[in-house]
Amino acid sequence: MISSTLTRRGVVAGMAALGLARPAWPGTPVGLQLSWLHSVQFAGSYIAQDRGWWRESDLDVRLMQGGPNAPVEPPVVAGTALVGISAADYTASAVAQGADFRIIGVAMQKNPFVIASLPANPVRSPADLAGKRIGMAIANTPVLRALCSLNAVDFDAIRIVPTQYSAQPLIAGEVDCLLCWETDLPVAMAVNGVECLTMLMADHGYAVHSQTYIATRDSLSARRKELLALMQGEIRGWNDYRADTDAAARLTLRMFPDAGLDEETQKLQAARQVPLMFSDLTEAQGFGAWDEASVSANIETLAHLGYKVTTDLWDRSILDEIHAR
Repeated sequence: MISSTLTRRGVVAGMAALGLARPAWPGTPVGLQLSWLHSVQFAGSYIAQDRGWWRESDLDVRLMQGGPNAPVEPPVVAGTALVGISAADYTASAVAQGADFRIIGVAMQKNPFVIASLPANPVRSPADLAGKRIGMAIANTPVLRALCSLNAVDFDAIRIVPTQYSAQPLIAGEVDCLLCWETDLPVAMAVNGVECLTMLMADHGYAVHSQTYIATRDSLSARRKELLALMQGEIRGWNDYRADTDAAARLTLRMFPDAGLDEETQKLQAARQVPLMFSDLTEAQGFGAWDEASVSANIETLAHLGYKVTTDLWDRSILDEIHAR
């Protein structure tokens, strides 16, 4: 009979010494709602799960796939997901509709929106957009309008061409540039041997925190232990991701073999995410950090997008507690 005074760790160590199987300890179930379909975009989370870091904290984390029909915010409001991966503009919209969210971490230090063009007809600055045909989803019109407002560019001098999310219209000469993410259509072109230029909108005033971690204010008090454990695993996962992005891409394919992912594309996407996610600020304060200057810039850009928010939208208490350990 095993003494009731033995610790859980002691029991596991004793069973291992006897060559017995490790018991499956029930962990606290929590959901992490991803913002899109499974891909290396979320590989830091996959590493945390694969290496058992959440299990060490008695968490049983379910990675909930997002997608066009799986919005992030409702599961977080309902409590099905403890944390969601969102963006400051989506969170601001949800708050305006009554949700009580807080941003508790910022994975992407720079917003991934870019204007992609070909070398023969480059867009290197917002001023170059005048007179251009830009391929984009109509739903992103406020994004383009905000970029123009922030850079004193005549929005009406740009011709918007509604397109599917594909590089083909640019390659075929049907448009002069594309509004897209740095980590998808430019990667697809590179894999297919097409050279393109990307103008990162974040370098021209478009400051919207992306791939942010959101939680309800109630969870910050009632479920703080789980939030700390989940975010601690995320931080460890993303730091290991940075150390070997190719390994992160291979893990993604191994964990999701039926997702239709291409290894070369995943490796290139993984590498291109690094400068968006890590910065001098994260070197000094740790993964997921932000500062007052970036919050001020976000508030300004969100105002151009039609959202009025205050600094209360951001809550650094979880990260501060983790990084202080």
